[in-house]
Amino acid sequence: MTEEHATVPYWRLSSFYFWYFALLGALFPYWSLYLQDLGYAADAIGVLLAIPLATKIVAPSIWGWLADHTNRRLAIVQLGSALAAICFSAIFFTTSFWPLVLILAGYSFFWNAVLPQHEVITLGFLPHKPEHYSRIRVWGSIGFIIAVTLCGIGFERYGIGLLPYVGLLLLLSIWASSLFVPEPPLTLHRSASEHFLAVCRKPAVLAFLAGAFLLQLSHGVYYSFYSILMESVGYSRTSIGMLWSVGVVAEVAIFFIMHNLLTRVGVRLTLIVSLVIAVIRWLLIAHFSHLIAVLVLAQVFHAFTFGTFHAASIEAVRRLFDSAHQGKAQALYSGISFGAGGASGSLLGGYVWDYSPILAYDLAALSSLVAVFCFIFWLKDRRLN
Repeated sequence: MTEEHATVPYWRLSSFYFWYFALLGALFPYWSLYLQDLGYAADAIGVLLAIPLATKIVAPSIWGWLADHTNRRLAIVQLGSALAAICFSAIFFTTSFWPLVLILAGYSFFWNAVLPQHEVITLGFLPHKPEHYSRIRVWGSIGFIIAVTLCGIGFERYGIGLLPYVGLLLLLSIWASSLFVPEPPLTLHRSASEHFLAVCRKPAVLAFLAGAFLLQLSHGVYYSFYSILMESVGYSRTSIGMLWSVGVVAEVAIFFIMHNLLTRVGVRLTLIVSLVIAVIRWLLIAHFSHLIAVLVLAQVFHAFTFGTFHAASIEAVRRLFDSAHQGKAQALYSGISFGAGGASGSLLGGYVWDYSPILAYDLAALSSLVAVFCFIFWLKDRRLN
């Protein structure tokens, strides 16, 4: 056990990330196939998959405000995990569109409460070495890899109808792991140096949030329709699971060097390079999906389009916002990027898909390209160097 592990509740913090992202690995790659198996068309699939992302626009901010004012982040994580599992269990009783809308909205409202607050708890244990966050967060990627691989094999062998059972089991695992997370170090309430909204209006903050939105818009297309595209090209569900795994294996590798990357390269440059690679990745998927070697390369790029970008973004939020605003700030980042951006991408992909899957990914590449210029010209703050 390293010195860092001895002073930080490494495994208890890591286990929560493991189960949280294992749920993503079980659901995100296969939700579209599950809904397609139920008989839903691409536009309806886009709407249903956008709902959990859309609730991130509002839910994290509500819970973030509550956490900052009560300083009871751990209780919010535990409550949100439990209520998410309870709401999700209703999926066993219906497959109709509007009831599914309500179920997904209810479960995701509570589920989306937990990750931003766990991020703040984790960073609370790393006050002097925040760049080591990636060493804890990497276990989320490992959980994703295991889940997406095993589910790909399981769903091919036993059918995609197994998905709700797997989802509920993993939601209960998230809740159980939250019970072992320790109370974060006590932080005294104090007045922030600037009002939260005043910080949000700064050009660098607006540019950061805009770029994060645009990147996650492109990922919304990817998360919602990558598996459908791969199946239409002729890949098996086991192969699809393996392709998803390749991306997250690469993400794991990059997380082990992120603490050095951020200190040597800087947050701003890391973000810009990640966006450039995203443009290339979506174009490769759009135009070379029949070439397995190119697809593997595109999935390796996930290490940058998600791994380096997300870790650098967490650090950017920490640097751009006062410590008294961290709960609201992490929630704002999550809501605008993964919430509004991801939902917009899912809806965009759904409406464009039947016309042209290639166009959907070309638009994803264009979104990432706009983000590149946004960061180059407006993301200028010495704290991000």
